[in-house]
Amino acid sequence: EVQLVESGGGLVQPGGSLRLSCAASGFTFSTYNVVWVRQAPGKGLEWVSYIALGGATNYANSVKGRFTISRDNAQNTLYLQMNSLKAEDTAMYYCAAVPAGQLSRFLSSLKTDFGYWGQGTQVTVSS
Repeated sequence: EVQLVESGGGLVQPGGSLRLSCAASGFTFSTYNVVWVRQAPGKGLEWVSYIALGGATNYANSVKGRFTISRDNAQNTLYLQMNSLKAEDTAMYYCAAVPAGQLSRFLSSLKTDFGYWGQGTQVTVSS
């Protein structure tokens, strides 16, 4: 059974930090592109960051310089280190695994029936 399980979310004050994890199982994690996607209250899905299969990383402009994505293929785990958090980072954060060659298509559509998705972890930034 394919599973992606996010953890590490919670309530944090503005300026604080959180580290999200996404544990993968049931498929060959190392052969997939991996993406963090978030959905703020009342808004649509937004990709936050990704690691392509070749190792290239990219970040949404809104988080560039504050968030760092990494993966540990030996542990089948994806991470997102979030620093200098702002109220506008409040959202449900999802990890997704995207098949080789499909990353651009995924990023342009963010369809939840494409690739593998976790159930999400809530991040709330508030004083």
